[in-house]
Amino acid sequence: MNRFVVLVCLLAASIAGTAAAQEGAVPHGIPHLDHVFVIMMENHGYDQVVGNPNDPFVNRYIKSANFATNYFAVGHPSLTNYLEIVGGSNFGVRTDNSPDWHNAACATNLSNGFVSTDTPASPNICPISGTGTDAATPAIDLTNETTGPPGDIDIDGVKSYAANPNTVGKTIADQLDAAGLSWKSYQEDLPPTGADSVNLADGFFTNSTVLTTALPGETTSLVGLYAVKHNPFAYFASIQSGNDPDSSLKNMVSFTGHHGLYADLESGRVPTYSFIVPNQCHDQHGRGNAGPDCEYDPNDNGTLVGLNPALMFDGDAALEQIVNAIHHSPAWQDGRSVIVTVWDENDYSVAPTTNKVLTIVDTNYTREHVESSQYYTHFSLLKSVEGGLGLPCLNHACDAGAAVMSDLFGTAHFGQ
Repeated sequence: MNRFVVLVCLLAASIAGTAAAQEGAVPHGIPHLDHVFVIMMENHGYDQVVGNPNDPFVNRYIKSANFATNYFAVGHPSLTNYLEIVGGSNFGVRTDNSPDWHNAACATNLSNGFVSTDTPASPNICPISGTGTDAATPAIDLTNETTGPPGDIDIDGVKSYAANPNTVGKTIADQLDAAGLSWKSYQEDLPPTGADSVNLADGFFTNSTVLTTALPGETTSLVGLYAVKHNPFAYFASIQSGNDPDSSLKNMVSFTGHHGLYADLESGRVPTYSFIVPNQCHDQHGRGNAGPDCEYDPNDNGTLVGLNPALMFDGDAALEQIVNAIHHSPAWQDGRSVIVTVWDENDYSVAPTTNKVLTIVDTNYTREHVESSQYYTHFSLLKSVEGGLGLPCLNHACDAGAAVMSDLFGTAHFGQ
């Protein structure tokens, strides 16, 4: 973005107010960051993780790293929150539907104000691009994961977001690429053929595989360990097009393989921004056909009661493996680095259970152990990461109410 366009955007923001901002100034209050690792966990609220004996690593981790006690996911379901973490908006998407891959004739939600929902059911999601209006986030949601009252609580059950008519259809990936910085989306069990047109995969076979042909006599269904709904960058036209070799579907790799997460960490050749997503048995999401230890929670009501203990334990162990691999990587010693572990949403957060989730911030440059009670959301996280990487704020990350997480990341007095 050239200087003239930046000035125009800032002028528009000053006239229309921060809620209408598309891309604004670089946020202040976060020290310069060389490497950011964002690890996504799934579908469990703060009170389901903190104090849970089946999450032993997490509960040790928060005693040494910084963590937020008043941090809220924004909406439901999963994809909505993933989009908000990387793009500062839901982009009119309030469902987990797959992309309408490479459909150039498909009108993006931003262009026509359409809102993709579960109720009523919506078609697959057009490649996101351009500018326009995203979807409002109500305090109580009656269109997703529920079919009516009492509804799911978005955020804290009180706060809401109006639809932003000036949303820009881009993510932090586009910003990183424009700034000459690198990024990858590390997706466990992405097949070796890559992410293009893949909605579900088990590490090799995909939703396009006819299993009975590939494996004669096979009677089980595909275990969707990789899910595109947890890979938000794949929904954007700029990424799907492949026009930019530095910012395309090729930036999406698995955990294993020559250019996978663990190989990159071992070599120290990691991008500036790493978006890390364990598979659906390792992120505490669960699957219905992957065995008892990966079975969905019997009663997902936002409390410790009704959880699958094995699912929680396996996710905790997987997270420990990832964090330890980052800590032992040469990249962790290379400049100023931060690991952010965040749960996407408190699944089915029916009143009085709110959408509060755990967020852990682990840095290699601060010594304080901070337990922050400041009010934060996914928009705060994006704003803080953008500030640390010298990128402009994006969409709702430009809102005045999206506070920078300086107490958790360390303040800019650490130097730029």
